[in-house]
Order: sequence, then structure tokens, then C-alpha cells
Amino acid sequence: MFLSRYLDYTKIKGQLANAITVINLSFGIIAIILISRELSHMSLVFIFLAALFDRFDGMVARHFHSESLFGKELDSLSDLVSFGVAPALLIYMTDLSDMLWVGIAATVFYIVAGAIRLARYNVKEFDGAFYGVPITAAGVLLTLCYFLSPYIGPQFFVIIMVILGFAMISNIRIAKV
Repeated sequence: MFLSRYLDYTKIKGQLANAITVINLSFGIIAIILISRELSHMSLVFIFLAALFDRFDGMVARHFHSESLFGKELDSLSDLVSFGVAPALLIYMTDLSDMLWVGIAATVFYIVAGAIRLARYNVKEFDGAFYGVPITAAGVLLTLCYFLSPYIGPQFFVIIMVILGFAMISNIRIAKV
């Protein structure tokens, strides 16, 4: 009870969105570690949990009026790890590693396209719409493609990574839901 006098709740509320973003980032890192340990099936859970937390960080920031440039940058870096690197490595390790340079090229292209998309988003004034497919949507879609792995050859995954990469850096206007 007396501790409440020493806590500044406005500061806590102000950092809640960033804490949620850090959880998103942590789940992305855990997914990457699991992929490197050949536990790809378990990494799916953490990529999807990262997506769940990514959904709420912006909502919390707007609710508590704690949006900041720092939070926007942290969110983009977290998204690059959780929805760029983690899904791309998941597909590379499970389906593309036998295609050495083609697999590496598709993986690098997807991740770089995601980074470009996030950088472009961070420097443009938001007008109520996204330009290019958001990396979260692309990453979740790529992660869902993992379930097709036993049924479809590696060429499909190269094509889907290239298509998703181009979709992220395209000028397709998508209204925010």
C-alpha cells in the first residue's frame, strides 16, 4: 500500500507498450534459437506469439497516449527479427538448405525486403494506410507455409519468399484495419 506512493504509474503506463514490444522481440529470438537447434515445429508457437504481442503493443501505446519515436523504432527492429529473420530461417532450414545459393538468395531477399519496408514505414508520415504488405502479415503467411513443407517442393518456397518480398516493398496501398 505505501509502495504506491513511490511508484509513478504514468511512467509504468508509458513503458508498457515498449515492454510488450520487447516480449515480441524475445519470442522472435527464441524462435530463431529453436530453429538453430532443429526444433522448427516448436518455433512456430513463438512466431505466432510474437504476432499476438505485436498486435497489442501499438494498441496499448495509443490507449495510454505513449506513442514515441523510440517505440516505433523498437517495434520495427522487433518485427524484423520476429517476422523477417525467424520465418525466413524457418523456411530456409526446413526446405531451402539443400538449394544452397538459391535458398540463401531467397532468404536474404525476403529479409532485406522486410527491412526496406520497415525503414520506409518509419520515415513516411502515416496517412491511415500501409504501403506494401506489412512484414507481420508476410511473416505470418510465410510461417503458415511451413505446414505445406511435406507436400510441396522447395521451388514453391523460393517463389513465395520472392513474391512476399516484392509485396512488402511494393506500393500497394492497404488500409489499416
